[in-house]
Amino acid sequence: MQKDYNKIVDSVIDQALIEDLGDGDHTSLSTIPANTKGEAQLVAKESGVIAGIQIAEKVFKRVDSEIEFEAIKKDGDKIEVGDVIFNVKGKAISLLSAERLALNFIQRMSGVATQTNDIVRKISHTKTKVLDTRKTTPNLRVFEKQAVKAGGGVNHRFGLFDMVMIKDNHIDFAGGVVSAIKSCQKYLKEKKKELEVEIEVRDFKELNEVLAYGDVNRIMLDNFSPENIKKALVLIDGKYKTEASGGITLDTIVEYAETGVDFISVGALTHHIKSLDLSLKAII
Repeated sequence: MQKDYNKIVDSVIDQALIEDLGDGDHTSLSTIPANTKGEAQLVAKESGVIAGIQIAEKVFKRVDSEIEFEAIKKDGDKIEVGDVIFNVKGKAISLLSAERLALNFIQRMSGVATQTNDIVRKISHTKTKVLDTRKTTPNLRVFEKQAVKAGGGVNHRFGLFDMVMIKDNHIDFAGGVVSAIKSCQKYLKEKKKELEVEIEVRDFKELNEVLAYGDVNRIMLDNFSPENIKKALVLIDGKYKTEASGGITLDTIVEYAETGVDFISVGALTHHIKSLDLSLKAII
């Protein structure tokens, strides 16, 4: 699967370069002599957690394979204002043609990593892990999930294909919790697929139905209050991995984590992000 992810990254970069470069960077081409060499460095203008360094390198190399790229930091490193993240050296036109796209990726990914790390640190005194979701920018999921990992979070399923997650609409369309689980397990057996199965429950009635029937790996407690999660965990008694989701904010996440739930999924890790302020500066 990793090879497929690499193909996605290469394809997205290629399409983004087509979008940005078109038939050429005419500003650079018209103002800078073709053989002019240059050197630049990426400098932090804001503190945070860096992510996307390898992606930035891919962008520069895609524009010009002769560009020399020297990473000073690595993904997951804490950075402060003024820190140098990487150096690039090569044809000045190539550096400028790749600059904006490389920065767009690394700034957004670093924003995701920084926000993830803020949340992870808030609940570091508990055993609870922070999960991302599928609430990602279309075609940029690989990048954003890499950034979550760089920030100390945990990747949930990548897409609809690598895990079964039976949610409220599936349950309603299937005719109930037990019907949904039965149909799911029948399908997996027929298709000879070994996938982890998670089911969402909305109340204690659905939770008790799942506990009575079983045949799942993880239970998502959706929109449960911290107090009700504590009660649910007593009923579950460690038989299944547990996840809290829905209505959890930065102000309440500590209270949820302190219940002892295994995971908390946070959609805001990837869909409510402020890019980190970074700047590529020419070395003169």
